[in-house]
Amino acid sequence: MNTLGFQRLKVIALAVEDLARAERFYRDTLDLAPAFEGERQVGYTLGNVIVMLKPVADGWYARPSAQLNPRMTFATEHAPQTERELAARGVTISDPVQAYPQEGFYVGGFLDSEGNKIWFC
Repeated sequence: MNTLGFQRLKVIALAVEDLARAERFYRDTLDLAPAFEGERQVGYTLGNVIVMLKPVADGWYARPSAQLNPRMTFATEHAPQTERELAARGVTISDPVQAYPQEGFYVGGFLDSEGNKIWFC
């Protein structure tokens, strides 16, 4: 375990134009099992990583593309503590931690040295 509480890569989120079509592809063509956050299905599992499908119609920032544009999320022991540790190290917090009580988790974001946003929850 590292000192920031990062445990593993938790989520790679991908933009999709047609959620039903994408779900059929990941479920039927790739044969991936559904992934859940609480009671809500959020995508599909690949090992210990969730492949989250984010519909463009719901306001997702990216569009499907042959160019790289996924969103990465690190699992952490306690997101508010991780945020404090990152800030203490001079890391730019791009998205302060927010609670999602119905799902039972917190999510925040920071920028790496190149300006890439990385989420943690």
